[in-house]
Amino acid sequence: MPSHALAGSAPPVYTVLPFVAMLLAIAVCPLWIPHWWERNANKLLVSGAFGLPIVGFYLAREPHALLRMGEEYLSFILLLAALYVISGGIRLTGDLEATPITNAAFLVVGSVLASFLGTTGASMLLIRPLLQTNQERTRVTHTVIFFIFLVSNVGGLLTPLGDPPLFLGYLQGVPFSWTFRLWRFWLVAVGTLLLLYVFWDSIQHAREPLAALRRDRSQRRPLRIQGAANALWLVGVVAAVAFLWEPWREGVMLGLIGLSIWKTPREVRRANGFTAYPIVEVAVLFFGIFLTMIPALELLRTRGGELGVREPWQFFWATGVLSSFLDNAPTYLTFLALGQGLGLADEVVGVPDAILTAISVGAVFMGANTYIGNAPNFMVKSIAEEAKVRMPTFFGYMAYSGAVLLPLFALVSWLFF
Repeated sequence: MPSHALAGSAPPVYTVLPFVAMLLAIAVCPLWIPHWWERNANKLLVSGAFGLPIVGFYLAREPHALLRMGEEYLSFILLLAALYVISGGIRLTGDLEATPITNAAFLVVGSVLASFLGTTGASMLLIRPLLQTNQERTRVTHTVIFFIFLVSNVGGLLTPLGDPPLFLGYLQGVPFSWTFRLWRFWLVAVGTLLLLYVFWDSIQHAREPLAALRRDRSQRRPLRIQGAANALWLVGVVAAVAFLWEPWREGVMLGLIGLSIWKTPREVRRANGFTAYPIVEVAVLFFGIFLTMIPALELLRTRGGELGVREPWQFFWATGVLSSFLDNAPTYLTFLALGQGLGLADEVVGVPDAILTAISVGAVFMGANTYIGNAPNFMVKSIAEEAKVRMPTFFGYMAYSGAVLLPLFALVSWLFF
């Protein structure tokens, strides 16, 4: 974190090992020991085991770095908790006719909401109504995959609320309104994916059995909303992040969480399948990430120029590729620290505007490349499988993302970087 970087020499290179180990654990454990990894208590053990050496190192070296890390961690988790809890109190019910245009409308709305509810909040709000709408169809896998592309990732580019890496950038000093200038990237990516989806789904819809299409038309029910008051609390979260500073910002978000829990009928969250598990999972994992990344970021700021990554297109692809396999939030901070260590023009938080743009777009967009690139990806996959949608394996999903997303990202790189 920039505010607790030390004025003296960089820490030893070996202090980066806990950070590397933490990221590898997040990437490998869900595949290697999935049942053990399911328990959040075990994730906390891993976070504590890798984070404890860093705590000891910085207690002796610079205790203020730990204090600052703690403040940023609490702000980060409180925002995610506010978006997750409040959006979890909004329930959409109904069953529309699952035409390509109807499904595309879900994706459009989700792509917009992702920037204001967060990719997690928008995904949890819309995935169940989308699956309900498509329950009569036999070809649904591609719709869920495009939902992950658009709602769980690409759509969250326009505000610091949209995706965790952008909020971390906001905590580092990036102005709240800075991300609005990324609208061209958002428009190109969202527009291209929507056009491709409508073409793809039109072909799949035409191949549906006639019995499935008749059943789909006969079982239509209008969309209804429950817990609509939570939309007001979400506006309050946006206002708090945009206009307040710590600790008032965190106090308002905590109050809005309490208000949502108090005012929303329990049956609404129960029907949504709402549990504390996902937000607890994020909290325990990022506890380890925030601790172990301190020396890694400090090293990048002091010695990052030695890596040879200097141009915007290099930052776009380097940030994006790592965001595909490691969580995109720490990846964003890692490359932001690298950019700050190059001694280039200080236009935004110590880096040129073009560099920060490349890092932001790479982290948000390429989190869609794998199931582990962004937290909502696996959550959407699990919910779809519960609804009897056959989802591809880890590498099967990568075949979709490689065919659809990599050409899109090459286009974005050519147009803008």
